[in-house]
Amino acid sequence: MDTLNYLMDGFGIALQPHNLMFALLGAFLGTLIGALPGLGPANGVAILIPLAFTLGLRPETALIMLTSVYAGAMYGGRISSILLNIPGDEPAMMTCLDGYPMAKNGRAAEALAISAVASFMGSLIATVGLILLAPLLAKFALTFGAAEYFALFVLAFATLGGITGKNPVKTILAAAIGLIIATMGIDMSTGVQRFTFGTLELYEGVDFIIAIVGLFAISELLVFIEEKAGAGREMIKVNKLKLSWRDITSILPTTVRGGVIGFIAGVLPGAGASLGSFISYTLEKKYLGSKATFGEGDSRGVAAPEAGNNGASSGALVPMLTLGVPGSGTTAVLLAMLISFNITPGPLMFTQNADIVWGVIAALLIGNFLLLLLNIPLVGVFVKLLSVPPMFLLPVVTMVAFVGVYSISHSVFDLYFMVAFGVGGYILRKLEIPLVPVILGLLLGPEMEKNLRHAMQISDGDWTILWSSGLSITLWVVAIVGLILPVIVGPILRRRMRAKQPD
Repeated sequence: MDTLNYLMDGFGIALQPHNLMFALLGAFLGTLIGALPGLGPANGVAILIPLAFTLGLRPETALIMLTSVYAGAMYGGRISSILLNIPGDEPAMMTCLDGYPMAKNGRAAEALAISAVASFMGSLIATVGLILLAPLLAKFALTFGAAEYFALFVLAFATLGGITGKNPVKTILAAAIGLIIATMGIDMSTGVQRFTFGTLELYEGVDFIIAIVGLFAISELLVFIEEKAGAGREMIKVNKLKLSWRDITSILPTTVRGGVIGFIAGVLPGAGASLGSFISYTLEKKYLGSKATFGEGDSRGVAAPEAGNNGASSGALVPMLTLGVPGSGTTAVLLAMLISFNITPGPLMFTQNADIVWGVIAALLIGNFLLLLLNIPLVGVFVKLLSVPPMFLLPVVTMVAFVGVYSISHSVFDLYFMVAFGVGGYILRKLEIPLVPVILGLLLGPEMEKNLRHAMQISDGDWTILWSSGLSITLWVVAIVGLILPVIVGPILRRRMRAKQPD
């Protein structure tokens, strides 16, 4: 009953005209961003965070807009997968397998509509799961002490990238780089300067927003300049939509199964939408067997991965809101935004900032319907966007990033620092070192250090306190398994994913 009352209060916030307007704006922009190959939800949210500060949005409004961008980008990723056979981002890769054959068979409009319905169902199922599970997990997390939180942060680093990571060693290296950057500034406990190099602007440490925009947006521009991908791609013509009620009902069982599987994958820290999409497609193919023609343009082959990746995107909000541990790369960016508003995600957020939590959850429910209404009638607009050469789009994105960052602090130093992060991000990408663990290390490093120090003070320097309770031992075991498992299972899964990838 309390959950229902909180949810009603959340609807009261989400349905305020200005919040509804920003939810609609975020859903539209997110779909546009998701449709562009290579950008993806993490880049989209990172680019638009400065806009939230520039407009002076309240925390709940900013989070509603950015979670709508997140959901919209997950929807939009399917457009280029179906029409160009190019995934908008990694989770949309499995949609290519049947979406592109459907388009080549003259059923592009049906494929796009089915993917929109499946995305809606998957996200709706996961949002309901978020409503039911998040309060319970938040209450459980209140039993955590300093040692348990430290073990939880170790678990977050150990599982980030997880089975879907290309190289666990590089993932750990990236997280270490983020932790090193997090130590810059004045130590709050001792007052000692750390890695400031006598620069006044570094006394307060590194601003999350500058780091995120530089690592994602600026590095993306540099990669584009190197590749000189100046021309748009020829795509399949979209036919007139001929979707019957029977076509929709035939995919409903698939979307329900995919949404549940995706939600479970999203709740696991580090698993994310890619794993949700892959498992949903693979299990559905095995479940249907000879009843399906997966890989040849089966509509259920479109519905399964779309329900899976959208279910996972909403599921990834569960560990972020309840434990302060991001469940995906995009939620790591959202975590940075919350911290910038001086809001600490975790179990206390459900009591201290209940209006924000439940406002966002209600906005997710509303946003699902907005996205469904946007994606079917406006699909022609999103399709035309794909024909615009990236050489015109990316400079606009970069300009938004510069203006947004400068409007926050009015500091030229921050712009130089953002460019430096962009160059660093470009180098890391060339070395195939992932960027998300760097952000995670930067975000969680201060809290991880604080809990470690607190545990040491409580135990008078006795390190065994870090594994003295059953809960902390469990977290350490899961962290060790999460660190070792990708080394064993990861190569097997990646070989299977490459084998299923279209030529």
